[in-house]
Amino acid sequence: MPVAKLESGFTLIELVMVIILIGVLSVLGVGLFANRSAFSPLLAAQQLNSAALLARQAAMAGNENDTVTVSDGGSSFTYSVGSIGSWSIPKEGTELTVPGGLPLDIQFNKDGAPISGNNLQLSFIGDSRYDICVSSLGAVYSGACQP
Repeated sequence: MPVAKLESGFTLIELVMVIILIGVLSVLGVGLFANRSAFSPLLAAQQLNSAALLARQAAMAGNENDTVTVSDGGSSFTYSVGSIGSWSIPKEGTELTVPGGLPLDIQFNKDGAPISGNNLQLSFIGDSRYDICVSSLGAVYSGACQP
């Protein structure tokens, strides 16, 4: 009695289709990394948002690390939250527009609101623009401040 061979693997058509699909995806993906200056304002805005939320949570927990400081290091932005730590990210052609200029200190009270009591609008501008608002109640969100 003859025994049937089990054949496994991919057909030539399947392999060619996978190669074409990889080629198309790589061409589309290169555009995301070709121009970093469009990415930098978003990254800088997200880092500021994270730092402000960290300082706000520390203030609400009764921790002394209730202040976020943003400074201009020439080729980078530096964020620091009390004694928790500081970090820098390259500016890559991004500018930060802040009332009063840099360095900027935002201190939060035990209720999580900025001690200044006012809305604070910050704008990161490069090839694109990203706004961050620290509201008078302490909410930190992307976009323009609401009156």
